[in-house]
Amino acid sequence: MTREFRKTAEAVVDDLLGGDPVAAYYVGDHRTDHELPDYSADAVAERVRRLREDADALVEIDPDDLGPEDAVDVQLLASAVDERLFALTELREHEWNPLVHNPGALLDGLITREFAPPAERLEALVDRLRTIPDALATAENVLRDCPRIHVETALGQLEGTAALITDDVPRLAAEVPGFDVTAPRTAALAALDRHRAWLTDHLETAVGEARLGRRRWEAKLWHELDSELTAGALLDAAEKRLADVGEQIREAAKELTGTDDVRAALDALAADRPDDATVLARAQEGLRATIEFVREHDLVSLTDDECRVIEMPEFARGVAIAYCDAPGPLETAPLPTFYAIAPTPADWSADRRDSFYREYNDHMLRNLTVHEAVPGHFLQLSHARRFRAGTRARALCMSGSFVEGWAVYAEEMMVDAGFGGPQVRMQQLKMQLRMTINALLDQLVHAEGLAEADAMALMLDKGFQEEREAAGKWRRALLTAGQLSTYFVGYTEVSAVAAARPSDVPVKTWHDRMLAHGSPSPRHLRTLLDV
Repeated sequence: MTREFRKTAEAVVDDLLGGDPVAAYYVGDHRTDHELPDYSADAVAERVRRLREDADALVEIDPDDLGPEDAVDVQLLASAVDERLFALTELREHEWNPLVHNPGALLDGLITREFAPPAERLEALVDRLRTIPDALATAENVLRDCPRIHVETALGQLEGTAALITDDVPRLAAEVPGFDVTAPRTAALAALDRHRAWLTDHLETAVGEARLGRRRWEAKLWHELDSELTAGALLDAAEKRLADVGEQIREAAKELTGTDDVRAALDALAADRPDDATVLARAQEGLRATIEFVREHDLVSLTDDECRVIEMPEFARGVAIAYCDAPGPLETAPLPTFYAIAPTPADWSADRRDSFYREYNDHMLRNLTVHEAVPGHFLQLSHARRFRAGTRARALCMSGSFVEGWAVYAEEMMVDAGFGGPQVRMQQLKMQLRMTINALLDQLVHAEGLAEADAMALMLDKGFQEEREAAGKWRRALLTAGQLSTYFVGYTEVSAVAAARPSDVPVKTWHDRMLAHGSPSPRHLRTLLDV
């Protein structure tokens, strides 16, 4: 049965990657580097047909007949196939979300990731540029009833994609003498201009609903989390956690100021803050500090992979303040991980900038660096790339709950060990409030029609967030249904696995074991660790 499963698993992985250049890019498979996703009706129908065949093939595999790693992988693959079927046949985001059709990330990956010689990457890049007119024409053919907030965000990101084609494509072309990119670059820019004009025309009449509604949201949540936690149990747990952390942060405020006035304590911490000119350097300093702290306190094994702090590309802005962009688990070239931070937009007022950096002050920035880099996303994903199994299933089936859950757990791990003193601990507790409110927002916005004013009050009054941070999170809640719950659920489940450490196993050894299986969902990690 093991041989049969592995043959089936490899065929399913090929199907999943072959029909999805975005997924292939993020896992480091380069066979579709010359392509963009095809969302035409015929292409989607063919993809659905193959996915259903894959689902039928996986049903024939009995996990009880396999070893522990393969038994987990067959379940992960089945979940991945089901999630893609749901996305294409029920959620159908490609028909109402223009962000899905932005080619920016797939172009940027060929420019910034030096996995092959410049000439090879430029050849693939030119092929993608030539595909842009047809891809955007398809987008205009299939998109309808787009929510206004998605159109607004897409317009901003597409402006960044145009800047990438204008500025960055020629820089790569300059490394390949005699390679003329003028024609495909000009055609791609013209297509982007037409598409942005098309979206602008639709902006005033954008009538689509950004809220998914309970049925679709709960289905998306189930696929997003791969957890046995129900929506009702999630809401109850988040409300209890919010009250508990509220008590903890008031105690932390007393330690800092002598009173339990949380806002006063946070205001004092906000006095130490960067600006657009210094934020990247402060993050780099923080990265060095986190690496040294993890090493000195023997918390988890470090790797020799490279992590670069960069300014977030414009095509990726408008959803989150920072992200970790790591090479995929199938990538064979020794590539760096990018810890990207978005400075404030050029058109923001001084007051808006001040609000932003009061939120992302020096102490919060250190906590953010723990989350995004060490020992959070960068280190966890670095360990995950070292996992090897009998198939590529684990490499493809990355659990957002595990990835985000480990990063939030890493924040807590670090402050419990003393990192940053009471100042960073105060900010980490604020992040715990934010994480918990994220889960509440996710459900209340999409399933219960929470009003913007009530959402803002929740974030400002109980989460102690700055106004600009709260406003950005409101947008993100509407743009990323299901994803905001991964932090709370992932933290809850990952921290439970960490707490199950046998008494005779050192902390560092246990953390290394937790990171030694790729990025499976926490419930499967418990199976693999036998806890």
